[in-house]
Amino acid sequence: MKLSVIVSFLIMSSLETASAQSAYVRMGQQALMDGDFRSAVSHLEKACITDSTNANALWMLGYSYYHSDNYKKSIAAYTRVIAIKPADATAYYYRARAKSYLGKDNQTIPADKELYLLGAIVDLTKAISINSDPNDNKYYQNRGIAYRDYGIFKLQNNSHFYDRARGINSLKASIADLEKVLSDNPGRTDIANLIDQSKGKLLQATTPTVARH
Repeated sequence: MKLSVIVSFLIMSSLETASAQSAYVRMGQQALMDGDFRSAVSHLEKACITDSTNANALWMLGYSYYHSDNYKKSIAAYTRVIAIKPADATAYYYRARAKSYLGKDNQTIPADKELYLLGAIVDLTKAISINSDPNDNKYYQNRGIAYRDYGIFKLQNNSHFYDRARGINSLKASIADLEKVLSDNPGRTDIANLIDQSKGKLLQATTPTVARH
């Protein structure tokens, strides 16, 4: 999400008036707007200690964690936002993005990878169900990528988590989501490339292996 969109989000949100905001919230918001996410984290952590139910401060904290590559803390912050505002599609979106990164991290153990990758799909599905903007395709785009990543994970032959059927179905779901985005945005060559990637993985998974003699 571009900073200009973040500005719109903050303006449209139910943040307290400037005079009522804590100094930490104001400083955290300014640091976020400046792209200084580490400073934003420092200020917003203090703000959320002062007021643990301020969903907007928590949202900004989750966003700042995300852009500081602290994905586990980002997930935790957005989980708190969702507990307060269960219809916040953007909270599900960024929680899904953070889960996706952890699901692809080589340092993540396979059992946790599956949980993160599936969690990303679930969160994006929820975001799609509550998103009110029919022209906002980022949810479908990212779910298509998440389906692809999960499909690849399930098709690793040497893995304890190998499941050919689920892997193939996940790749098919990836293609369906991405084709929807391309249908709405025919000029998106990046989406066309993502579709080709998923189709390539699907072809590999469904082509019989010829035994060598």
